[in-house]
Amino acid sequence: MSDNLQHRGSPDTEKVNLGQPHEIQYWTERFGVSEQKLRQAVDAVGVYVTDIEAYLKR
Repeated sequence: MSDNLQHRGSPDTEKVNLGQPHEIQYWTERFGVSEQKLRQAVDAVGVYVTDIEAYLKR
């Protein structure tokens, strides 16, 4: 996602940035999980979407 919050644009499809509230909202909706679960996944496997997706499918 864009760092300029006025021009959010498309999300970064490779990494999750938990420092941006709009990214948290996007990824929790995309994965269908709570913010807590998303944060647990990032803590467990890192910020790459493919790794998070695999972790959440377990």
